Amino acid sequence: MGARVAVAGASGYVGGELLRLLSGHPGLDLVAVTGHNTVGEPVGSPHPQLRTLARTSFTETSAATLRDADLVFLALPHGQSAALAAELPDELPVVDLGADHRLTDPREWTRYYGGPYHAAWTYGLPELPGQRTRIVESRRVATTGCYVVATALALAPLISADAASPDDVVVVAASGTSGAGRSPLPHLLASQVMGDVTAYKVGRHQHTPEIKQATGAASLSFTPVLVPMPRGILATVTALARRPVSAPQVRELLSDAYIDEPFVHLLDEPAWPHTSATYGSNSCHLQVTVDTDSDRIVVVSALDNLGKGAAGQAVQCANLMLGLPETAGLSVDGIAP
Repeated sequence: MGARVAVAGASGYVGGELLRLLSGHPGLDLVAVTGHNTVGEPVGSPHPQLRTLARTSFTETSAATLRDADLVFLALPHGQSAALAAELPDELPVVDLGADHRLTDPREWTRYYGGPYHAAWTYGLPELPGQRTRIVESRRVATTGCYVVATALALAPLISADAASPDDVVVVAASGTSGAGRSPLPHLLASQVMGDVTAYKVGRHQHTPEIKQATGAASLSFTPVLVPMPRGILATVTALARRPVSAPQVRELLSDAYIDEPFVHLLDEPAWPHTSATYGSNSCHLQVTVDTDSDRIVVVSALDNLGKGAAGQAVQCANLMLGLPETAGLSVDGIAP
């Protein structure tokens, strides 16, 4: 028998990916799967890919349903996690995949999300300096936004090493449609998305303050782009070099930062990241260069927004919180084609 885990809000795309990872996890046993409009329905209805859970039924999302687990995942819409988490015992480990407990600045929460502010939990990105130890010691962990992990893994070590300026950061990141959730919104219909690429929430995306918080950036221009694919993020992260620096020197900084990290891979030159190479994995692929015409460091990162960008990262944190091997139940290999 492994540790007993429960998933609240499992009917969405992230919830489905989380269930897929948990169903094959060697050290975790899934004991509760909750939903809202799906209560009483079989998991196989919204998630026909999950044959091992096809006849498991969604139950009501409540503290009573969740409190007997050894760890709870909250895969709820933004703004709904905090109230439920407050009803759970303090000693019960909780991993929140939503935004409710990510931001340390109440003013930024008000500006980008609105509604009541809730105190920040331990930040769930183990690859950031010191975070792995904090996660191990925590009972409440908030995982990152999908755009944030793609940007932070590319940029944070360079700002920390004083190679990249925190005052001039530009990020253009393309994401698949699953990043917008499962709701049947008009702009996400196949007839609208296929054959089209469009920017959205330019200069006002809600991940902006979290990117700055995670990377140390002081000034950020962030442009998210919706592309016609179901999953994946490709982020092009640029920052003005603070001192004369060559591509091999920047490459060495990233290599040193991630040499012992199982899920962050600096690609051999001259390869550049592909989103498809990360599908189904908990990996992030990086490549770096220096644009000598503009003296800007350029890092391109790719990951699966439902994997390392959400569900995979949550399982990685849960492994640490429960004393399991950090890589348990997670793959570094993608699925292709």
